[in-house]
Amino acid sequence: MKQKIVMKVQLKSEKCRTKALKIAAVAKGVSKVSIEVEKEHVEVIGDGVDAVDLAKSLKKKLGYATIVSVAEVKKADDAKPFVPIEWTSSYIHYPVHYDGYYLW
Repeated sequence: MKQKIVMKVQLKSEKCRTKALKIAAVAKGVSKVSIEVEKEHVEVIGDGVDAVDLAKSLKKKLGYATIVSVAEVKKADDAKPFVPIEWTSSYIHYPVHYDGYYLW
């Protein structure tokens, strides 16, 4: 089961941002990591990621980290299946002739 973990951390500088990315990327089972600098959120998506261990690691290195949310990632296959559109042809093949002569 893939899950999305959002954590709030203090990102005071570029160095703190780099530390947060490294810690989140090294965590077991992580497939995607993103950081929103304006909101100071670290977003981790992965399979079997322990949110508490990740929070402890971030808190140890950065000084402050809290879990904002943990949610299951839904697959994109839930959308409607592709259905081809059936078009009818409006062009009908009729031989064109006038008074016995073809117009070619």
